[in-house]
Amino acid sequence: MKTVKFHGTSESEHQFSAVLRKNVNAYFKEKGISTKGNLTLVLQTIVMLSFYIVPFVVMLMVPVNAWIALALCVVMGIGIAGVGMCVMHDAVHGSFSEKEWVNKLFGGTMYLLGSNVFNWKLQHNVFHHAYTNIDGLDEDIASKGPIRLADHAPLKKFHKYQYIHAFFFYGLLTLSKLVKDFTQLARYNKEGISKKYNVDPTREYVKMTIVKIAYLFVIIGVPIIVTSFTWWQVLLGFFMMHWVAGCILSTIFQMAHVVEGAEQPMPDATGLIDHDWAVHELHTTSDFARDNRLLNWYVGGLNFQIEHHLFPNISHVHYRDISPIVERTAKEFGFSYNLKPSFASAFRSHVKRLKELGATEAQQN
Repeated sequence: MKTVKFHGTSESEHQFSAVLRKNVNAYFKEKGISTKGNLTLVLQTIVMLSFYIVPFVVMLMVPVNAWIALALCVVMGIGIAGVGMCVMHDAVHGSFSEKEWVNKLFGGTMYLLGSNVFNWKLQHNVFHHAYTNIDGLDEDIASKGPIRLADHAPLKKFHKYQYIHAFFFYGLLTLSKLVKDFTQLARYNKEGISKKYNVDPTREYVKMTIVKIAYLFVIIGVPIIVTSFTWWQVLLGFFMMHWVAGCILSTIFQMAHVVEGAEQPMPDATGLIDHDWAVHELHTTSDFARDNRLLNWYVGGLNFQIEHHLFPNISHVHYRDISPIVERTAKEFGFSYNLKPSFASAFRSHVKRLKELGATEAQQN
């Protein structure tokens, strides 16, 4: 694994992180509130889990026609995405609660999605957050088949139309994780990363296999056994559920990282990034639709990626309130703050970046 170091080139970069942390800490001290989740997060958790679980129970217990069942699968997909963004994400970052057992409990909601918590911690908490938008280290911008998300990735002819077809392939995110988790964990084991984090490779592989088999039995096997739907109808509903969830998750995530103004710097030959880490996070992330309360509620604050990357241990329920502090402090130090005012503007910016990243060599030059 490559080693990358961050080194600020000015005194203001060195001071920024300390001053920002002081300002944000002062906000919580003045308000007398915890940086972790609150009643809002508890209610979000109940709603998102209900969106996922209730439609499934209804299909098992109440005779419904195929079209209603398909609509319920779409609702389950919306719920899966909501659980991932609002519940699991905070919990695995340790920001859901002050109590570690609570974080572990709700971090385990990832198993309800058929995925693996340990893999996510490494891919997201470690590599993505430490090396945001650095191609080759941040797996979240790694090229995914017909989608090119990084300036330094190989360019193929089929990338030219990725601004159109990317959203279909985004929908395959959670489905691909069902299989990708195995190869990803094998790579982490081979590189010695698992042992570095005190995880027994064999035990983790066995646990992951058991969890996935149990998940597939419940979500596919049980409906085939107890309902009148045919196996192919159940599989179609399973695909639709995951496609909706994957499309939502991928689109929301990329609208904060692969947009205009979100840089993709590469380290020099010695592995050095010429910015302090906190400034690097400002340069590689973006906020959007900051005043859209409904969107902010559903996506679990993932439209406040600047705040999330700078303060991953603070629950997303506080991001809207601390974002003006982060923006003001950044501007006081002369740093840019990448804010897209609406969902539509962020979406357009992402599509524009997909076009740029899919342009032919001649067009790029």
